[in-house]
Amino acid sequence: MPFKDKLYRLAKRLLTSREEAEDATQEILMKLWAKNQAMDSYKNVEAFAMTMTKNFCLDRLKSKQASNLKLVHSNYDDGSTSLHKQIEIKDSLSWVERILEELPEQQKLVVQLRDVEQYDFEEIAQMLDMEVGTVRVTLSRARKTIREKLVQKHNYGIA
Repeated sequence: MPFKDKLYRLAKRLLTSREEAEDATQEILMKLWAKNQAMDSYKNVEAFAMTMTKNFCLDRLKSKQASNLKLVHSNYDDGSTSLHKQIEIKDSLSWVERILEELPEQQKLVVQLRDVEQYDFEEIAQMLDMEVGTVRVTLSRARKTIREKLVQKHNYGIA
């Protein structure tokens, strides 16, 4: 499937471990394969698959066996910059991850789908069963919170 990488990235965003994300992606792909004949009735199979992945991962996080999982994301690595700059970038990403962990679940998902996966607002609205305006407001609030907390962190101790 052309969008299996997107399924994996969403699963990786929601489930900390790479192994858990791979298992979730494989499980979703198996379910999609089993429903292959029924897929023709769906307008947007990719949106349906993303919704399945989101629900599967959230169920996984709620399960008793997932008590040691948490929301994390660490897919960024840029080897072309100086060591000092790399440390600053990693620190900033670390802070963004911490801030994302504190956001409400819906805001986390909207940020992931829009800013990481690059979905349109209409696709996100369909996946999350929301109005397009609500998606825009949710994304705006999430970005504002992230921005304010990063500014607050970077300006700490500066009078």
